Amino acid sequence: MMSEKIKIILVDDEQLILEGIKMLLSAKENISVDFMATGGTEILSHLENTAPDNFPDIAMIDVQMQPMDGFELVEILKKCYPELKIIILSSHYKSSVLGYMVKLGVSAFLPKNSSKSVFIEAIEAVYKNGMYFTKEDHQMLSTYLNSPARKKSLFENEETLTAREIDVVKLICKEKTNQEIAELLFLSPRTVESHRQRILDKIGARNTVGIVIYAVINDIHPVPIKL
Repeated sequence: MMSEKIKIILVDDEQLILEGIKMLLSAKENISVDFMATGGTEILSHLENTAPDNFPDIAMIDVQMQPMDGFELVEILKKCYPELKIIILSSHYKSSVLGYMVKLGVSAFLPKNSSKSVFIEAIEAVYKNGMYFTKEDHQMLSTYLNSPARKKSLFENEETLTAREIDVVKLICKEKTNQEIAELLFLSPRTVESHRQRILDKIGARNTVGIVIYAVINDIHPVPIKL
């Protein structure tokens, strides 16, 4: 059991779904549902008034909401709160969503009919590793690996990485911090941060999740999932 409480916020325009997920998670002592909202405006207002020490670790967001859908909300959240990890919830599991999810920097995509164990496993994996992939996600990633057209659409701004940048990517995929990467590559942390930003710019990704997906697609790093 994790020693820290994982702070969760839920966003879904169906109150029954909110209550159901909260009840599902309530049995876990290491997970705390700190706030529930039925729309994007409500959650944005809440976060604006949340103290840094009470800020959530993960937001679980429904895709199909009105008037602001989940993807629109995610774009705003990633711009304003880039460190907030996001799990997308949906009643409709579509292969086309995975690529868009990666572009937005989302950490996981879960069908609403997922089992309790999958919900818990996903939350703990996202909190610890920054991402979570199911078996279905793995199948979709395999499709991307074998489809140049999808690969191109996923990373539209892709440029060739240098050997040093590839070294940094490999260590990012191993969950190394900038300080640890600096020590391993005999660089300064500031130089590592510069490399990280150039990598993001070159491949057109939003965050570390995008870097890892890029590494998977280009055979730089194995698929980071639990089968």
